[in-house]
Amino acid sequence: MDMGRRQSTIELVAIDMDGTLLDPAHKLTPRVKQAIAEARALGVHIVLTSGRPVPGLAPFLQELGIEGDDDYCIACNGGLVQRIGPRETVVEYPLSFDDFVYCEQVAREIGVHFQALDAQRMYTPNQDISIYTVADSHLSRMPLSYRRVADIDPRMSFIKLMMIDEPEVLDAAIARLPTALTERFAVLKSAPFFLEVFDRRAGKGPSLQKLAEHLGIDRANVMSIGDQENDLTMLQYAGTSVAMGNAIDAVKAVARFETATNSEDGVAQAIERFVLQ
Repeated sequence: MDMGRRQSTIELVAIDMDGTLLDPAHKLTPRVKQAIAEARALGVHIVLTSGRPVPGLAPFLQELGIEGDDDYCIACNGGLVQRIGPRETVVEYPLSFDDFVYCEQVAREIGVHFQALDAQRMYTPNQDISIYTVADSHLSRMPLSYRRVADIDPRMSFIKLMMIDEPEVLDAAIARLPTALTERFAVLKSAPFFLEVFDRRAGKGPSLQKLAEHLGIDRANVMSIGDQENDLTMLQYAGTSVAMGNAIDAVKAVARFETATNSEDGVAQAIERFVLQ
């Protein structure tokens, strides 16, 4: 796939974070920041669209100046769409305590680590906490708490649940997921060591569609950029879909175009080609 000229005016760009917007050191490069600033100056909505919770997006929203009343972000794989300035919830798909209990039991049975996120914290029932849970807590800027299932308040709700482990352990476990779980929830990998579990109605694509409709923007005027399985639905929705050079094969197969990798300013190159020309 080659980068080509845009066929229509892009009004909204939905950009995945890890592996896409951020370089391998989880930083914004100068060229990416410049391209986003120029697109925003044209009135284009730049929407960070991530598996991360809002606190994990916040430093980058701030660094990019995406903090106004007309700015939005899509967090937790579409489980939450927030209007940033007033911190107003546009879309939300919470999971229940019963969902937590069921998924934690499945994780135990198939032998992988487990974590859950609400609006404030990350919780794990694992006494031996996964290094990937610790890393995710750091990247997401979410305080991490060990809680036995018996200590979780049944009135709590969660934005997403996650099964995490070494890639080969996680892949072996995914092959053993009960059909009841995959029928009840949306289940997608966001990284080789993260399996995201969230409301079936959510997802980056469905929530991007709801946001575009909220803003009165046609899908033909939406561009999305991503690299992992949890980006597929937003790539399928957007009129202009761009796979990162470092994307998994399934993403490259779905996207209409391909850009450079996240270590080569791929997001900037895509914005320069489709939005700024």
